[in-house]
Amino acid sequence: MYVHNDSIKSKRRHSLQMLFLIIAVLMLITACGETQKPGSTANSPTGSTTEQQAAPEGSGDSDAEEAEENNEQNNASPQEEADPVQEQLDQLSLDEKIGQMILAGVQGTALDDQAKQMIADQKVGGIIFYGNNVTTLQGTADFVQSIKEANRSNPVPIFMSVDQEGGKVSRMPDEVQSIPSNGKVGATNDAELAETMGKLLARQIQLAGFNVDFAPVLDVNSNPNNPVIGDRSFGSSAELVSRLGVAEMKGLRSEGVIPVVKHFPGHGDTSVDSHLDLPVVNKTEKQLAELEWIPFQAAVKEHVEAVMVAHILFPKLDPDHPASLSDVIIGEHLRGKFNYDGVVITDDLSMGAIAKNYKLNEAAIATVQAGSDILLVAHSYESAKTIFDTLKNAVKNGGITESRIDESVYRILALKQSYKLSDEQQPSGDLKQLNADIVQWRKQVHAE
Repeated sequence: MYVHNDSIKSKRRHSLQMLFLIIAVLMLITACGETQKPGSTANSPTGSTTEQQAAPEGSGDSDAEEAEENNEQNNASPQEEADPVQEQLDQLSLDEKIGQMILAGVQGTALDDQAKQMIADQKVGGIIFYGNNVTTLQGTADFVQSIKEANRSNPVPIFMSVDQEGGKVSRMPDEVQSIPSNGKVGATNDAELAETMGKLLARQIQLAGFNVDFAPVLDVNSNPNNPVIGDRSFGSSAELVSRLGVAEMKGLRSEGVIPVVKHFPGHGDTSVDSHLDLPVVNKTEKQLAELEWIPFQAAVKEHVEAVMVAHILFPKLDPDHPASLSDVIIGEHLRGKFNYDGVVITDDLSMGAIAKNYKLNEAAIATVQAGSDILLVAHSYESAKTIFDTLKNAVKNGGITESRIDESVYRILALKQSYKLSDEQQPSGDLKQLNADIVQWRKQVHAE
């Protein structure tokens, strides 16, 4: 009896197990046949949690196309961002590129036919004004604007530059209140006053429509017999010159004027005026690094826009070429060791330091090969044409590669674009307010 009952119970358990198995299979089949619900990721190849809502009737094709486009965009390799500087460079002819590397002087106090021809033919990238180009504020502004108008046929806006340092190097008309020398400001030991000085200088030259100022002077006045620097320097301390010079640079920049620091590698220990002849400084690299180079290194760290290189021979660095023509000084030191990739401008190539020792065409090729971007040549339309023809022929003859020209022009265009230069820009500022601000600032300088 006991055995019989166990057998019956066993059969019943087996039947129930079979029944449960059949029910489970049926439920599984039913579940697999159901439509997948929104939010399910079972069929997503990526396991995405993005909801797939049911599409309205008739929209299946457009949604499929949109999904395919989205997939193509997601899977496409990222495109390089457009480089507006390179795009502008690619549009320029060789003549236009070489012209950008020339900053020339003009004659007289109004635009003459020769200047018009130079702008049209040599397509110069910049113009510099000297004292003999300046009349009244309105007359000077009209002259500047006439140059901008003449340049509108060229594809790149023009640099309108001036040496407005304060002190004895001032190009502003008498209507504009004067600014004292760097030496006076340096005596205050006040970087805030130096920064304000930079702002005031910028506002001065904007009254006439200029956009570039060859300032601040970063030379350390270490030689009391120096005939050309003196109180153009902030002082005899490299630390002082660095701190106040960089402050002035920032002041100019903050008002939208391009600063150009000068005169690298340092003009403070010369005993000869480079306007007249070639100075020689017998200092080692170590000596220069301990004094003259400190302010320029400080400016480079603050991303200075442009550096002017002087016509000075440093025979212990390069016995054959003055700094402005030296690959050792420009290429190896300024570009290399200082890691400077901004614009390099020569001092005026018509100065006695160059004119008495080199032919202009030889100097032009040498300075470009050394790493200069802009060749400053004042006082002669013929000199600008000589440089233009020399560089163009050098490219055609293989003496200078076009890629080397492109390096310089890229830097120039980048600077012009960063300051949003335009030949449409007009003179700006309030003369009365500026003069009042200068007077107030001068009181602070003299009170220190």
